[in-house]
Amino acid sequence: MSVTAPERRKVRHPLPPARWPTREEAARSRWFAPITLGRRLVVEERTWVPAMVPWRATDDGFVTQNVLDWYARFAEGQPGVLVVEATGIRDVPSGPLLRIGDDRFVPGLRRLVDTVREKSRGRTRFFIQIIDFLTVRRRPEPQKYFGRYLAITDALRVQLALWLHDRRWREAPEDEVRRFLAAADRVTLETVLTDRELEALDYGYRERVWDAHLPHIRELPRVLPGLFAEAARRAREAGFDGVELHYAHAYTMASFLSRLNTRTDGYGGSRENRARLPLEVLEAARARVGEDYVVGIRYLGDEVVEGGSRVEDAMWFAVKFAEAGVDYLSVSKGGRFEDAKQPKLGEAVYPYTGESGHECMPTVLSDARGPFGRNVPLAAAIRRAIRDAGHATPVVTSGGITTFEQAESILARGEADCVAAARQSLADPDWFRKIRLGWGHLVRRCEFTNYCEGLDQRHKQVTCKLWDRMLDPADPTVTLASDGKRRLLPPSWDPPAES
Repeated sequence: MSVTAPERRKVRHPLPPARWPTREEAARSRWFAPITLGRRLVVEERTWVPAMVPWRATDDGFVTQNVLDWYARFAEGQPGVLVVEATGIRDVPSGPLLRIGDDRFVPGLRRLVDTVREKSRGRTRFFIQIIDFLTVRRRPEPQKYFGRYLAITDALRVQLALWLHDRRWREAPEDEVRRFLAAADRVTLETVLTDRELEALDYGYRERVWDAHLPHIRELPRVLPGLFAEAARRAREAGFDGVELHYAHAYTMASFLSRLNTRTDGYGGSRENRARLPLEVLEAARARVGEDYVVGIRYLGDEVVEGGSRVEDAMWFAVKFAEAGVDYLSVSKGGRFEDAKQPKLGEAVYPYTGESGHECMPTVLSDARGPFGRNVPLAAAIRRAIRDAGHATPVVTSGGITTFEQAESILARGEADCVAAARQSLADPDWFRKIRLGWGHLVRRCEFTNYCEGLDQRHKQVTCKLWDRMLDPADPTVTLASDGKRRLLPPSWDPPAES
């Protein structure tokens, strides 16, 4: 008998014990050793904060004071690399997510760069992740779906006539068809609607890159290289040290790489065809920013969905990206729409709620393997494939990184070249600095309950529950989140005075 995902995840794992290094040990370590990315960008250490969306931009995508404060706080911890959240490359509304789809966004992004330079004292290299995404609509009320959104096609009329054994439905007025469907039972709906129509009812309408019957989807290979290239140009103008192309999770470029991509125009099907547009985007961005500017890629080592790409695909893509001159590869896992849980009415489907979402951000409630360093083997396999092909492209790993010794052992075994931590860095933005200065025992350790992810799912300002252990709402120096219940930023930290 097969074991279901919920049955597998019944082990509650404690945080692994931590032995924190002395200042001298940290100075001799691999994790705190420099690395060169691209042709000339020297990074002070191999500590890395990957992109996290905090939902602090304006609804028009502009940098706010809250955005500046958020990244300033991470910069105070002086990581080797800090990556700005997924930033939209199109000049279209996308809620409180940063955008870079027009030159008018550059001044705000330049202020952000200056802030991070100042707060990190020039120690942190600052990249921006740029993303494209397709339309995803909220799950509709059934009455609204049948009354407004569902297209009443000839094929639907035929199915209705066959199911009801009544030819008149082939010619019935559209309003009558809509009223009937709105009152129909589930068996009828599952019989007469297509899988995509049922999905739009149950989950909300969602576009795929293989929906080539839609003109704007068909044109993506023609449009996207230029959009990404211009976004990369703006990133350089704003002063960022590099740009990260978002080819991961549930979004446009990851979907071109996916085995699920069935396009028949040369941009789907075989690995070569699925890699074509990602390589064209990389080439366009490189041509726009020059050979001396860092261009990296964040992509999936495994999609973790039925019929999706696996690590063998990721290894093959990695070699192609390395041959094309990418400056680093940051490896993630899962986070797809295909296995996401059904959203509530009025909410959008969230790609981190199914099995692939768990694999992307595993929690302490896991299977026997546990959540800590769970995704490292993917990066190791990818790095090995790159080295076997004769390339030295650096590989960044992440996912459940929580101690110095864990990160150091990953580097010692040659499984990655840089070790990133999102949730642990969110829990304590100063943790790299604390370790480097010999105060590791003061690190505020992430509990990996994904409290932060729950906020992200509802598009609420992302915070960490651990910050609130030191919350005094009456303290005038403490800024609260918009709900007035949570600390918006982590507590500040200064090294204890030497005795």
